[in-house]
Amino acid sequence: MDRLSSQLDRLNESLSDSDDSVIGFGPGEERLVQESSRHLRIDRQLFELSELDVLYQGNHAALWTFMRPEGRPSFTPSMLHDFEDWQRLIVENFGSGQVPLRYLILGSRAPGVYCFGGDLELFERLIRNRDRDGLARYGYRCVEILHRNMNALDLPMLTIGLVQGAALGGGFEALLSFDHIIAERSATFGMPEILFGLFPGMGAHAILSRKLGSAMADRLILSNRTYTAEEMYDLGVVHYLAEDGEGVAVCEDFIQKSERRHPGLVNARKAMRVASPIDLLELKRIVDLWADAALQLTDGDLKVMGRLTRAQQRVGNKAAA
Repeated sequence: MDRLSSQLDRLNESLSDSDDSVIGFGPGEERLVQESSRHLRIDRQLFELSELDVLYQGNHAALWTFMRPEGRPSFTPSMLHDFEDWQRLIVENFGSGQVPLRYLILGSRAPGVYCFGGDLELFERLIRNRDRDGLARYGYRCVEILHRNMNALDLPMLTIGLVQGAALGGGFEALLSFDHIIAERSATFGMPEILFGLFPGMGAHAILSRKLGSAMADRLILSNRTYTAEEMYDLGVVHYLAEDGEGVAVCEDFIQKSERRHPGLVNARKAMRVASPIDLLELKRIVDLWADAALQLTDGDLKVMGRLTRAQQRVGNKAAA
């Protein structure tokens, strides 16, 4: 716990020196904002979500989205609500006979953070209230969003996770649902749940065991280690590395190079899902195990969770300042 809390505190201290140009779109990317406003056939609600910035790039049929959390950069209920609307509006507005969509990119505008994952403050409250159903409902919402993303919303597109900062816990799990992960070299990855007696319950076991095998999946999930982008690249979890501040440019380069082979890449991903299927029922069964385990946490475990929540909050406050 002390190691992760210290890491978050160092991240908090470094925010004052951060360069906004490395978060989201940097200088020269204003065309994407301008282009986005021209596509009036897309429901305006998609561009007016509270905690998601959404931009459409017509020349590549790419939808860029950046998380813009209010407070802690975590999957709070309000953030989940935006993701549910985001997915619904994408399905309603894109596809055959509608606006074309070939690439879906998700990054974050929180300086130094992709996402810290689950809403630890909510978890602590639900556990203290012995609200097992509330924990399960939260988990079901997460894996339903993740499962739809794993299946590319049943659209002929490639999904890309763009990591510019720390991807921890459920933030790391969410990334695993993307076809391709592009990470800047300073990005970090980890699953801290074991610190307070839990395990990642929103997809890590199902996805990592298929991708890396059960032994390596166990190592990542139980090691209490923070991994670098290069280590994740060497394992095959991260697909492309970018220099710091170049994540968007590397995404655009990947899109440019993928245009001619787009049908082959999309169908190769479909074939992979056939070869290693993960159904929603499996994910929900793991959520049930997670909810049961959460109710077994001790008061000491919850105090550790609370300290981690406060460390995350300090980072969120600094980012919002």
